[in-house]
Amino acid sequence: MSRSSKVVLGLSVLLTAATVAGVHLKQRQDQQRLRDGVIRDIERQNRKKENIRLLEEQIILTEQLEAEREKMLLAKGSQKT
Repeated sequence: MSRSSKVVLGLSVLLTAATVAGVHLKQRQDQQRLRDGVIRDIERQNRKKENIRLLEEQIILTEQLEAEREKMLLAKGSQKT
């Protein structure tokens, strides 16, 4: 094999290896970004569930407070008459 063909073969092998390594690294980055996105989505869903639970709890407490106020107003009204 001539010297120039050896150089071309070497460069070809080197470029091929660099391309394969580059694609592999890019795939790893994409997979990590995907995992991070999934984790963020799960965290967002959990926060949303917690916010809904807190809102429902707040609604119940507000209804209880309004019922107690109504009772107090009725009690005061019946004492005046």
